[in-house]
Order: sequence, then C-alpha cells, then structure tokens
Amino acid sequence: MMALFLSNQTNSTLWKLKPLALSTSTRSALTLTANQRKYSSKAGADSEYLHRSIVPTMHYQKSLPRLPVPKLEDTIRRYLAAQRPLLNNEQYSNTEKLAHDFQNGTGKQLHEELVAQDKSNKHTSYISAPWFDMYLSARESVVLNFNPFMSFNPDPKPEYNDQLIRATNMVCSAVRFMKTLRAGLLEPEVFHLNPAKSNTDSFKKFIRWVPSSISWFGAYMVNAYPLDMSQYFRLFNSTRIPKLKHDELHTDQKGRHLLVMRKGNMYVFDAVDRDGNLVRPEEILSHLKYILADSTPAPKFPLGVLTSENRDIWAGLREKLLEAGNGEALGLVDNALFCLCLDEEELRDNIHVSHNMLHGDGCNRWYDKSFSVILAKDGQAAINFEHSWGDGVAVLRFQNEVFKDTTEKPLVGPATQPAGVDSSSAVRRLEFKLSTDLQQGITKAKENFHAAVSKLTIDAMQFKQGGKDQLKKVKLSPDAIAQLAFQMGFLRQYGQTVATYESCSTAAFKHGRTETIRPASIHTQRCAQAFVQQPEQHSVEQLQGLLDACSKYHGQLTKEAAMGQGFDRHLFALRYLANSKGMALPSLYQDPAYAAINHNILSTSTLTSPAVSLGGFAPVVPDGFGVGYGVHDDWIGCNVSSYPDRNVHEFLKCVHKSLEDIFTVIEGKPLKRS
Repeated sequence: MMALFLSNQTNSTLWKLKPLALSTSTRSALTLTANQRKYSSKAGADSEYLHRSIVPTMHYQKSLPRLPVPKLEDTIRRYLAAQRPLLNNEQYSNTEKLAHDFQNGTGKQLHEELVAQDKSNKHTSYISAPWFDMYLSARESVVLNFNPFMSFNPDPKPEYNDQLIRATNMVCSAVRFMKTLRAGLLEPEVFHLNPAKSNTDSFKKFIRWVPSSISWFGAYMVNAYPLDMSQYFRLFNSTRIPKLKHDELHTDQKGRHLLVMRKGNMYVFDAVDRDGNLVRPEEILSHLKYILADSTPAPKFPLGVLTSENRDIWAGLREKLLEAGNGEALGLVDNALFCLCLDEEELRDNIHVSHNMLHGDGCNRWYDKSFSVILAKDGQAAINFEHSWGDGVAVLRFQNEVFKDTTEKPLVGPATQPAGVDSSSAVRRLEFKLSTDLQQGITKAKENFHAAVSKLTIDAMQFKQGGKDQLKKVKLSPDAIAQLAFQMGFLRQYGQTVATYESCSTAAFKHGRTETIRPASIHTQRCAQAFVQQPEQHSVEQLQGLLDACSKYHGQLTKEAAMGQGFDRHLFALRYLANSKGMALPSLYQDPAYAAINHNILSTSTLTSPAVSLGGFAPVVPDGFGVGYGVHDDWIGCNVSSYPDRNVHEFLKCVHKSLEDIFTVIEGKPLKRS
C-alpha cells in the first residue's frame, strides 16, 4: 500500500470545487502551488523557531469537517463503473449481480452499522482506525512494500552541498521545525483559493480570536480550507515497534537526542539541550564531523538490517535483543528525534539516487523510524519514511520547510569552524550484545534484503515536448493526460487494461487519510484503443474529443475522491467491520473481480514541490509498476520501478510514445501509423 510520487497533482479543475475538494492526488501527500499554500508568516528573530505564526498551529483542528461515509448505492455504482473496463461481458454480469445482492442484503446491514459507529465516534473518521490496523498488521517488510522516498533538490549554493555542512543545516532546521510545531507557532496547513483575502495578516489576526470550535467556518467564508494536522505529532521521537501479528507506534517526546548512522554503526548525541533549546550549530557540526572521521570499521553484524525483515521475524529477534540486555540502547534508537543516515557513496545519476534512497544497502538505515534524512557523500539528500503513522502530508510539509530554511537561512557555512567541544564525550556509539541467534538472524536478514532488492529495476523518463501550460491552454487536466499516457503505454506494451491506483489525500477532513482515484475507465480504454490500435479510423477532431472526455471524467473522479466520495475506502471499511464481527466474508469480496481490481498493476502517485527533485516507491504487486510522476510547466517526468515480471524500460518508451501522440493530436496534427 505504499505511497509516493514524483509530483503531486495540481489538477486545476480540482481547486474550483467547493467546499471540500481540496486534496490533490498524491500517494500520500499534498502539493499546492506557492501562491496557494504559504507557510511562513512572521520569521522568528531568534534561531529557535522557523517562524511565529499569528494563528496557532492546531487552531482549526477541532472544527474540521468530518469525512463522510458515502451512500452505499453510490459506492456500488462507482465500483461497477471502475470494474467495467477490466472485465468481459460475462464477468461483468456476474460482478454486477454480486454487487447488487450485497447492496440489498449483507452490505446494507453493514453500512447501517458503519454509519451508526461513525456517528458515535465524532472525534475521528470512519477510516482512521481500520487504516492504522491495515498497516500495522501487515507482516511484509516495510522496505519496498511500504516506505517511499522523496529526494531534496540540491542547495542552489554549491558549496553548501558538502555532506557535513548540509547535514548540519538539515539537523538544525529539523529541530527548529520541531520546536516551532510543538510551541504551536507553525503556520497551520491551509489551502487558500483566494490568498489575497485569506493569506493576510489582517485575516489571521481576526481568525485567531474566533473560537477553535468554529474557526474552520471562518476560514471557509473567505475561501480558505484548513487541512488535518493530526499526524504531525508522530514526525519526531517516533518509531514503529515490531510485535507478533500487529506492530505498535511508539512516540516519546522526552528524547532530546539524534540517531546518526554511518557504515552501519549507530551514534547518538543531544541536538536539544536541557532547557529545550537547539544545541549550538557549531557543536552539531563538531559532533557530525567527529562521526564522519570515526575509524570504527563497519560492523560484521549491522543491527539496522533487522528493520528490513518480515515483521514477525523481526519481532522475535527484538525480544531476543531485549533479553540479551540491549533495552537501554534500543530505547535510545526508538526515542531519538529522527534518524540521520550518512552514506559513504557518491550517487551517479537519478537511478542510483532512487535505489539508494528507496532501499540503500540495508545496513545504514533504521527503516522503522518515522522518517530518516539520508545524506550521500556528495551531499545529495532525501527522506525515507515509514508509512503506517501517516500519509506523507506532514513529511512533505517538513521537507518543504527544511529545504526553505537550509537554503535561505543556513546556520553553518563553509567558513564555520566547529565548536571547541569534546565531541568524543558528547557522541556515544551504541554497542549491542548479540547472541549466536541474533548474529544468525542478522546474516539471514541481509540475505533476504539483497534477494528482494536485487529484483527491483528503476528507470526514469522525461518528456520535453509539452507539459502543464500547453494542456491547460486547451482545457485538459494535466493529471488526466498523464494517467491516460500510462493506460495507453500499458495497452501498447501488453495489449490490455489493468487495475490502476492513484492516491488522493482526504486531509480536508478530520483524521482523513487517502481515497483511491481509479484512472482506468471506459473513457481511457476507448481513447487508448483509438490512439494505439485504430488511429487511422479516427479524425483528429474525434481523437481530441476522446481526450476531452477522458479529462472531464478524470476530473470528476478526482473531485469525488477528494470529497471522500470514492468507493475503495468505504468497501474496505465494510469488509473490516464484517471481519471484526466474525461474519462470513460476503460474496462480493470473494468475487475474483474484487481481488483483481485490488491487485493494482499500475500503482501511481504524483507530487510537485520546490523542495523535491524526485520521489519513488516499489510496485505493490510482483507483476506491477510503481509509477512516480510529475507534470511540470513544460515537461512531464516519470520515475518507475518494476520487478522481473515487467519490462520498465519498454514501458517508459511506450509512455513516451503515447505522450508524443497525445501532444500531436492536441496540436491538430494527424497521427502516423506506427
């Protein structure tokens, strides 16, 4: 169920929706343009805070609208519409009967119970607990299956991309973000449809005095839409703890130390002092310099690789670690502010960056931390994050703020001298007592890790013949056209239409998570077949009409998903409820077509941000593609992963060809038969 991206959807039609279609499609994060979402208002005069928001951080949280439970008949109608392009007539007829039987029978009872349950739990959303449970009960490794990455753009000042300087600035900015958040001074996450009215000091000074129980409505009156920030507290001092059958999320805000990994060795030092202030940047620089110069060899049995194991195996080995007397050291890992990974490699190109930031060597990572900042030897940086605690909304905000702060207000530079402190006493290298069983477990984990990542192929593509600007001129949704290109590309390569997943954030609602957009439709199927299989049978005007129909329908699906009106989460919650009651699984869920539509061969996510250069994730099924993409002003980029069952290089060629054909038709030129 992974979630990432290469560019969050900025679908122009989406932002016109009132009142609640504020979420972009992202496999877990939102992306808003700079003038729509501005964070920092008053910059802090001191170095402790990123800024001092006029409006308290959580001011809108109490009055956020609740995620609606869709009507059952709407869910069934949307489900059948998504199934239509994936099934032949006989299969569809069977699925249609099962769906209507469910709607009029067991499904009706389950739906009524879900609605009643939701009404008695107004503090949260109907999807929140089942979604946490889905992630935490999954037993597969978090590596490749769940954790995505987002890489930072380089610092515009080349001398600040030095590994030591950049790592120090990122640690300082991360701590400043944490302190700003915890002090309630971080600007609330708000989507501004009319920033000239709502993103002003005068409005903020007014709204801060409106009681938090009704503050959302005050923002709504000026076309501003606050977003859920309930996941933010899990950013720092948080770790996923492996337990048999069901993991736990652990957060302890008392931790003042940073976890640093280098060559598989683990170090801790305080980044916050006893008074709660950021340790002097020169001291942090000194400590990191000490770690980078440490001559301790890479451990024969690196503990970090255990976090890449099957969760039940890792849970058993963690118990053995505790029994061997490693509780205090493990506690320091779990309670650390976050994990900083200092890698020894220089990264050759974007493919190398993707492999290193998505999985790395398995030894210099602690994949269970809520997030890790990874710095390669050449200063290239990324965030890899554990997915159960949140959907990337908080991570992307953090990444944007850290990039802005480190590039605009760096606290150390090439001329900064390390503080004259004894880093050898301030920095502690963690040591662990390892029994024979633990050593064998680490060796086996290494083998399993290398077997898994060796099967992964990543490739990237840039289409430079057009982008968002040209598409908007002809009133086509940029996201719809990108998704159509994936449908066309897959049809050209494999001759079929398959289950496709695009994630859409529902952060416009209290405790919203994500909803699924289903980009494969009868419209994309019809259009793809016309372009790929019958171009000579259609005039340019007919092909343009098919593009327009795809764009309009995709816009409708996106609006519905952003308003919590998809079908995937509703059906998931009904199935979860049936399981929790010990009921026999309703026939709808036993239908092979239900399994097939949830076997997402094309798993896609998009995200654009001034801080992010690249994002990626692995396929969610063995015969799938993991498609991160971004539609930029004048180009379109894709970062795609696959396992041996699929040919990612050929797929990207087919997607590129599809985009060429689409832009040819947009320009009013006929297609040549290929």
